[in-house]
Amino acid sequence: MLSIGAFAQIGQVTHRMLRHWDSAGLLIPAHIDPFTGYRSYDPSQLEQLHRIMALRQLGFGIEDISALLTDEISSAELAGMLHRRRAEVEQEHRIAEARLADVERRLHLIEKEHHMSSREIVKKSLPALQLAARRAVVAEQPQIAEVVGPSFDAIASIIGSTPGALETPVAAYNMTEEGTEVTVGYAYSGPEQQGFELITLRQEPEAFVTVHMGPMMQIHHSWQALHEEILARGYEPSGPCRELYVRAESADQSDWVTELQQPVRRAG
Repeated sequence: MLSIGAFAQIGQVTHRMLRHWDSAGLLIPAHIDPFTGYRSYDPSQLEQLHRIMALRQLGFGIEDISALLTDEISSAELAGMLHRRRAEVEQEHRIAEARLADVERRLHLIEKEHHMSSREIVKKSLPALQLAARRAVVAEQPQIAEVVGPSFDAIASIIGSTPGALETPVAAYNMTEEGTEVTVGYAYSGPEQQGFELITLRQEPEAFVTVHMGPMMQIHHSWQALHEEILARGYEPSGPCRELYVRAESADQSDWVTELQQPVRRAG
């Protein structure tokens, strides 16, 4: 018999891990002293230990390992588990590649311009949003401001008395053959009323976002930086972009905080 210390040393695992596997029923000691509680292992249990370690290195969790260690699992079930694990590893690999590319770009910027970008651009999902909204199509960029502000004011005059109704102001922009379709509104769960329509922005599994600080007259610089980064990371826009107005109170817009959101998909 081997003490837990000797067994752990041979298997290159910790005492804590052996106790954890014992409590999970994966590797139960051959003997436990009834007086001291000391665990002892039979040398033949090294084979089971190695199987557990090999499955852990493949990334399987406790429940999957427990199933794989039984003789009841069929070859088809085993193949299915390995197929699922392969898909998970492939996804992890894609994420790691994207992170490595991001690190490389940041290093290149520092080496070229000797500074770190002050603008952070991150990838996340966007929730579906139902808006109390108005829509309009504008032919030229300067007309957008003439639509957004008045539309927010008009909708606020209708639902503004409802607590929390004005907490999430959003504008979405979609390029069409006629021009830019502008959707302006507030996240809203109430009934439709005269003066606005209920419009749902779909859930987006992937989007790149950044934060624009300050006046709207400079926001095009932030959008340009966001789209340059999207292309640099091997993505392309996949739907209407959104502006979430996190803070939009002061008249001069100096303290405004706007999150720019662009749904994306892998290019090509």
